Amino acid sequence: MKRSKKTDNNQTLKMYDYYIAIDWSLEGVAIAHMKSNSIEPKVKDNIPSKIKTIKEYLKEFKGSKILTIEETTGSQWLYVELKDSVDKIIICNPKRNRLLDEGSKTDKIDAKKLCYLLRGGMLKEVYHTDNERYKIRKLVSAYEDLVKAEVRLKNQISAVYRAIGIRGKKERGQYKQDDDTLNFIIESKTRELEILLEEKKKYEQSFKEISSKDVVIKEIKRISGFGPILSVEGYGIVIDASRFKNKYKFWSYSGLVKEKRESGKTSYTRGSKGYNRKIKTIFKIATQAALGGRNDIREYYEYLLGIGYTQKDARNAVTRYLATSFYVVMKKGTSYEPYYWRKKLENKAA
Repeated sequence: MKRSKKTDNNQTLKMYDYYIAIDWSLEGVAIAHMKSNSIEPKVKDNIPSKIKTIKEYLKEFKGSKILTIEETTGSQWLYVELKDSVDKIIICNPKRNRLLDEGSKTDKIDAKKLCYLLRGGMLKEVYHTDNERYKIRKLVSAYEDLVKAEVRLKNQISAVYRAIGIRGKKERGQYKQDDDTLNFIIESKTRELEILLEEKKKYEQSFKEISSKDVVIKEIKRISGFGPILSVEGYGIVIDASRFKNKYKFWSYSGLVKEKRESGKTSYTRGSKGYNRKIKTIFKIATQAALGGRNDIREYYEYLLGIGYTQKDARNAVTRYLATSFYVVMKKGTSYEPYYWRKKLENKAA
């Protein structure tokens, strides 16, 4: 039977009869488990990495059970296959599990430490879902990999030219070199870049098709500054906005707020380290795009400047406004309302 307890930060956590952690690899699986009143986990390793075998092992635990697996390339597959075998499954962020980096490291030890972290409520969950929307997330992830490869290749080509004293594109066009090896490298990398750009166009065409069919993405696309590419990218990263309790939680996830820190009698703020950098970049790009045109967002920016905001503070306010609009559209499924900021001002004045 599930119970609950109060943590130090007064959040209520469900208690389970069994806490289970899996360290998975193609070569084999280590599974650690412990009861809610256990002192130390029990670990079984060298289990075949077959889903059927893991499911049969999980059936042995009678009662409520929660399972955790670290985020890896195969974690989505494991999530879908194992979610019905337990009451709750958490795919956790490995970068936050510093305990696993201490001392000896084996699959058996890692599973045991992961089990401790699970029962202590110290894991940072990475969002996963088994519905159709996750396909968009996979598409967006593959597109991001392509963009990174494009940037890396462009930097490599620039580095080759810089090594022989050529910087600008105009100089590159006039470049003639008798060095056959250097010419071969430049031509090879240029062909690679052309192929990448062609593939990138295919992804972007796919994004345009998705943005014209999906009801929610259609509304995101109506937000000033968002085109089909940014709309699909943002949707693919967030997937389900209801996992954020309010807009402030979403701002924190997006890196748009500062964390309060206190040490002794000294208080200060700093930028959050655990935010999603990609979604923050999307909102910043959307801000830049919106401010470059004549629209409701540009007018909001000019209004903020008119009441004494600095340019920096006004841009930050606009970015949070766009993030809130994105959040509301995704969470409530409502239509984007241009000039909502003006409506709020009128309500305050009334």
